[in-house]
Amino acid sequence: MRVAYLDCSTGISGDMTVAALIDAGIDAGAIRTAVDSLGLPGVKMTTHQVMRCAFRALHLKIEHPEQHAHRHLSDIVKIIGAAKGLTERQKDSARRIFAAIAAAEAKVHGTTVEKIHFHEVGAIDSIVDIVAAAVGFDLLGVDEVLASRVPTGRGQVRIAHGVCQVPTPGTAELLVGVPLVDVPLDAELTTPTGAAILKTFVKRFGPLPEMTIERVGYGAGTKEFPDRANILRLIVGTTPATADSDQVFVLETNLDDVSGEVIGFTKQKLLVAGALDVFSTSIQMKKDRPGTLLSVLCRPADRERIEAILFSETATFGLRRHLVDRSKRQRQSCTVETPWGQVEGKLGGIGASLVFTPEFDSCSKLAAQYAVPLRDVYRAAEMAFEQNRESLAAKLNAPAQPSAGTEDPAHDHTHDHSHDHNHDHSHDHDHGGHDHHH
Repeated sequence: MRVAYLDCSTGISGDMTVAALIDAGIDAGAIRTAVDSLGLPGVKMTTHQVMRCAFRALHLKIEHPEQHAHRHLSDIVKIIGAAKGLTERQKDSARRIFAAIAAAEAKVHGTTVEKIHFHEVGAIDSIVDIVAAAVGFDLLGVDEVLASRVPTGRGQVRIAHGVCQVPTPGTAELLVGVPLVDVPLDAELTTPTGAAILKTFVKRFGPLPEMTIERVGYGAGTKEFPDRANILRLIVGTTPATADSDQVFVLETNLDDVSGEVIGFTKQKLLVAGALDVFSTSIQMKKDRPGTLLSVLCRPADRERIEAILFSETATFGLRRHLVDRSKRQRQSCTVETPWGQVEGKLGGIGASLVFTPEFDSCSKLAAQYAVPLRDVYRAAEMAFEQNRESLAAKLNAPAQPSAGTEDPAHDHTHDHSHDHNHDHSHDHDHGGHDHHH
């Protein structure tokens, strides 16, 4: 599998990302052509080699006429949609980056996405950064983008809404679910654009994975730090084929003062709210009190909502949470024919490890309809799979073709039990008062 790894040792911004992509081999001319097709007058994009703490890197410079437009998301979507030099996939990526920023800003300002008007990220240089990043990642052609833990920096910056602590409210919202690391620098190391790029492209965060490196790109920030190189490093290479993987939060709380009915009700409410799995374990608490350990697996984006339910329904005084990596079998929906009718299930694995798991709801429906034992329906479904293993295995390896109206394939019902700019976006620039000291 071909992967890209973003080493965000001094944070990430849009211009650093684009520079790293170009330095890693992406054709700068192709990106310039795409940017020119946006129809933004007087925009010039150039790159040049710089030194950061004795290390060579590529620096991106965006030049454009002075402008004071504060654009809404709909304005930017129109600009992107009208660009003849972008593919549909590149347009979609750019729109998703802007949509992520709009959603974050809408939340922190207590309004809607439609009413949000962009200040700094609506400026020409930020539009160029985002579109160029969307084009660059598309041309990079990797199967997965990974990233290190992300530093936000320290101190305060002035934005259009006044002086804010780092990370700014919008950036912090974009970084929900992203593991952070403290780098003791009084500067805004991760900008809203950088955070939105991470949110859109990065599948999981952690240390550099086992891989064979093909090439490395270095994107420079403008600000010089005395004791470290202000560089975003992009490492591109191949990793051994492994099971699909992602990251989830494990939330836990110890309960000794609620009834079983409350725990059962809470479980069902959590699953409806998007929890991937909920399970309980009998435990012995202090003073020899019997209790229940309630555990929940959820996606990082759902964590706040899941925690709110746990606090509300159980009245617990505290939760524990930690982010874990999760490996998953390759899987696909599968239907087999039994004497009582069709049984739906999940087909997963590769080669000899291929397994078929009948769905309980499908089996129980037939068992009730024909008054036969549930275990007989299960056995018939498993036998039907074994008799057609070869053809069903070919189905798993074929590209999935979801029909209109089917469930989002990203929605996981697996119930996993593995407990487991001079940009001058110089990070010294001021667009409407937002001073990035990166």
